[in-house]
Amino acid sequence: MKTKTSLMQQTSHVVLASLLLLGSTASLALTDEEKGFEIAARSDRSDRGFSDSNVHLRMVLSNRAGKRTERELRISTLEIPDESVGDKSMIVFDTPADIDGTALLSHAKILDPDNQWLYLPALKRVKRISSVNKSGPFVGSEFAFEDFTSLELNKFTYRYLRVETCDDLMCDVVERYPRYQHSGYKKQVTWIDQTDHQLRKVEFYNRRGDLLKTLALGEYREYEGGYWRPHLLHMVNHLTGKSTDLIYADYAFKTGLANRDFSKSVLRRIR
Repeated sequence: MKTKTSLMQQTSHVVLASLLLLGSTASLALTDEEKGFEIAARSDRSDRGFSDSNVHLRMVLSNRAGKRTERELRISTLEIPDESVGDKSMIVFDTPADIDGTALLSHAKILDPDNQWLYLPALKRVKRISSVNKSGPFVGSEFAFEDFTSLELNKFTYRYLRVETCDDLMCDVVERYPRYQHSGYKKQVTWIDQTDHQLRKVEFYNRRGDLLKTLALGEYREYEGGYWRPHLLHMVNHLTGKSTDLIYADYAFKTGLANRDFSKSVLRRIR
């Protein structure tokens, strides 16, 4: 004869099994588009809450023959908690002397054109970057203007493709398609690791659908607060044979930056 306790235990096991089955069924019921968005959203939201950040880095430009040119710059970012509004960022070059003080201010949008302004100290002029020119190269690098603002989650629609190894990790492979006008890309294919949910590689396809560039992200570090950041970005252009490396130093988070630090009027006072 079953005791009341054993019956309760048996019932709880049945309930638990049913919940697990329901969860598994719900997961299987996701479309490739829904699953792709779910994976991308988990990656994007894993690093939310940093408020603001500052980082110094080196930019190394290499041509097909291997000739290298180096630049030093810094990037400040202001996080906007509302996912329907993009973050703000400022990129300032410190060397070489001919571009010292050159700055790019970006106010990322979602579907509306990003607001971007380029300050050229030699001309003492602030130039607004047209929405139709954001696919152009940024200061001669293999990064386009839009590459600095296109990481916002809701700028894309998504489609899950498969799982495969990436280095020593397992990665979800997800296609993303720009929703914003005037993108220079037809689509991007991303590799997101299943361990820390970080972006490991991106393939960029031009408007004709040809593979244009590949970005590899490596040397990830986890900072206090659970913020993951790559410290080496390697972008290679398959059509020109040129490449650009971004080599990051340590990040500083929650430094007290505010909206006033990312206004157009600040550009002329950059040092």
